[in-house]
Amino acid sequence: MPLSLDKNTRVALFAGAGAVTMVGAAFAAVPLYDIFCKITGYGGTTQVAVGEAGQVLDREMTILFDANTNGGLGWDFAPIQRSMTVNVGESALGYFRATNTSDRAVTGIASYNVTPYKAATYFSKLECFCFTEQTLQPGESVDMPVLFFVDPLIDEEDRMDDVHAITLSYTFFETEATVSSDDTAAP
Repeated sequence: MPLSLDKNTRVALFAGAGAVTMVGAAFAAVPLYDIFCKITGYGGTTQVAVGEAGQVLDREMTILFDANTNGGLGWDFAPIQRSMTVNVGESALGYFRATNTSDRAVTGIASYNVTPYKAATYFSKLECFCFTEQTLQPGESVDMPVLFFVDPLIDEEDRMDDVHAITLSYTFFETEATVSSDDTAAP
């Protein structure tokens, strides 16, 4: 015999199921959006490569480096080189320097993007400091490498013929680790 529920109970069950679905969708949205951006290059998200490009072309590309800090991070952060010219498919190594100018240990983490956005799917990083927490003591400096190449597939896309320069931009943010450790420090 089928279970018979009154109208109010059915509405409550549907509302509860809807709420659980919405909470689940909210938690899944960030990882799914991240995957979408990595696959499509949307928003300047670069590709992460596991090996060299395999082919180096005669086409040259100027790579511009940009560095920023968010809010009161207390760091000087800048590229060591402002630009470099590389051949498409050639692996290149750039460096950024961060210096803690504050009087306390600070932990930061960097996010990045590439412009023009349409070139992001062709900019491949082999090694990067992004999304890795960096803790700097007062006055401490660190040089952070980024190893990259421009994918030779960029040459096969007519819509990419006008791209002669790509900007790789990093922004450092203070992490919760610094805030939490400051909150628990003795007065």
